Amino acid sequence: MKGMSTSFSGSENNIVSLTKTPAFVKIIGFSFLCLSLLIILRSFSSDITTVSNPTTPSLKFPMSFTSAPTAGDNPSPPPSAAAAVPELRQPGMERTGIVDENGAMTNEFVVGEFDEEVIDSVVDEKNGNDENGGGVLRGKIGKFKVCDESMRDYIPCLDNMEGSLERHCPPKGKGLDCMVPWPKGYKLRITWPKSRDEIWLSNVARTPFAKGKAGNKWVVRKGDKYIFPGDRTQFAQGVNQYLDQISKMVPEIAFGQRTRVVMDISCGIASFGAYLMDRNVSTLSIATKDVYNNQIQFALERGVPAMFAAFTTHRLLYPSQAFDMIHCSRCSINWTRDDGILLLEVNRMLRAGGYFIWAAEPVHKHEENLFAPLKEMEDLTRRLCWELLKKEGDIYIWRKPLNNSCYLSHAPAVQPSLCSAGDDPDNVWNVNLTKCITQLPENGYGANVTAWPARLHSPPDRLFSIKMDAELSRREIYKAESNFWYAVIKGYIGAFHWETLNLRNVLDMRAVYGGFAAALHDFNFDCWVMNVVPVSGPNTLPVLYDRGFIGVMHDWCEPFDTYPRTYDLVHAAALFSVEKNRCNVTTIMLEIDRILRPGGRVYIRDTTPVIEELVEIAQALGWVSFKYDSSEGPHSNWKLLIGEKRL
Repeated sequence: MKGMSTSFSGSENNIVSLTKTPAFVKIIGFSFLCLSLLIILRSFSSDITTVSNPTTPSLKFPMSFTSAPTAGDNPSPPPSAAAAVPELRQPGMERTGIVDENGAMTNEFVVGEFDEEVIDSVVDEKNGNDENGGGVLRGKIGKFKVCDESMRDYIPCLDNMEGSLERHCPPKGKGLDCMVPWPKGYKLRITWPKSRDEIWLSNVARTPFAKGKAGNKWVVRKGDKYIFPGDRTQFAQGVNQYLDQISKMVPEIAFGQRTRVVMDISCGIASFGAYLMDRNVSTLSIATKDVYNNQIQFALERGVPAMFAAFTTHRLLYPSQAFDMIHCSRCSINWTRDDGILLLEVNRMLRAGGYFIWAAEPVHKHEENLFAPLKEMEDLTRRLCWELLKKEGDIYIWRKPLNNSCYLSHAPAVQPSLCSAGDDPDNVWNVNLTKCITQLPENGYGANVTAWPARLHSPPDRLFSIKMDAELSRREIYKAESNFWYAVIKGYIGAFHWETLNLRNVLDMRAVYGGFAAALHDFNFDCWVMNVVPVSGPNTLPVLYDRGFIGVMHDWCEPFDTYPRTYDLVHAAALFSVEKNRCNVTTIMLEIDRILRPGGRVYIRDTTPVIEELVEIAQALGWVSFKYDSSEGPHSNWKLLIGEKRL
């Protein structure tokens, strides 16, 4: 034992002696230095900023709801609660519900608030003061290349087959693989409402109309701007006088009350829709991409809702009974050709009891041959049971019937006949036009909407006609969605200062019932929202139009039919987690970049794995990007990705 003790003692003395040597001190110092450098490098090598503050309430990202604020028109965001993960939808069916802790259906939920100080500190840090201006986050994958300059106005599904008005999207694997450039000298858009009357010359590619057309008086070039005089339109006395004339002809039209949603066909530069906004009317201006192929671009740059649509062989991508009024002023469409098949499509989209206004080409007494089309039009509208309410000069105003009684009284030989009972008038994706009259619902759905603005928050009857896996809970789901987005937008205003963004053109890529658009309206954002209903889910478009919004059906596996640089804000909630099973996620992100304006922003709310994938794509697109955790912390199933496309 004594020898063993001596051995241990000698070992201790050797260790003490070793620790006192200069070499040992250097090794220990070098180890600490390496560890410190590793920690510093890890903190600065993060490619994306993540805000996480589990102890501070922050905005939640549930797609179903667990408890609710008090009822009322202006709910305030309550305390935070745990989020549920939604099921992935199957095509044509969605399992939707609001389940409380006892498993009962409820419209109650809780949304917390962002900690503004935490967000501001992170934004300031990442936008900091490096030599290159700071704030640009470097991705792990290489940046996408910029497309050729000739593609700056590229619309993939409309620029593939010359001379065709139909959609012809690029084949699989041949889609856009680069970032569409913006024009030389492009400037941040002029804000609304000033943009109604003037836009930057450099932001649009061509002069608006071919030389020699009357339209060249509608736009005046002045310095570095295009000016739109309100008294120099296709309406002889000016737009406001024309609208006053319509109101006097048929006072029941009641712009901004009974008439809220309007379609303007062959819209020119969309002055009709631009001036209707002053009367609380939301007008969707449509036109084909033809020799005047940038009239839609002018409308969008002005800040007016517009998109490409053509009356050809397929149904337009809007539901039945969508529009309270449809307007066509010298739109150069032969409505009576092919047994009136194009006017039958107008009839499908026109709400029961709605108005069709047709300003025909002027016919002079010495042009007797031009009277025949007018007589054909009057005959066709009689067979459609439209009532001619008023004719004044070249302006005709018809009203569609409220029910099927007139159609059913027709003799069997009278054409067109009623569509079969199995025809779904809201089935619009890649559906051919038919030569039959769309039947109106016997229960009056669609015709019995309330006046604006009450219809904004009144659950419409057509809520119960949607094909989805929910019955008794639908009104609760509808109300909960509206309340949820109200609370979310309130959080965005407080945390991200949305009131400073000057939003005008907004896209909601998965609108559901339109709660996001309703919240923007409730907070008095002077903007319009294009509400998209994806083909992969339930068709809620009828509900959106009954609320007083505009929208369209779309398949996000394909490009969207609009110009590059259309939207100031693109919003996508729980979209990618569904579409990633059908579509190329990178292709969708490239499409968002194409239609997003320089200076615009993208807000994507989705599951953590999806957001992690999108982060790298966002960086490859050159967006300034930030990722935010939910209140549950970094391991939550839901995240928010914000991207900014800087000019």
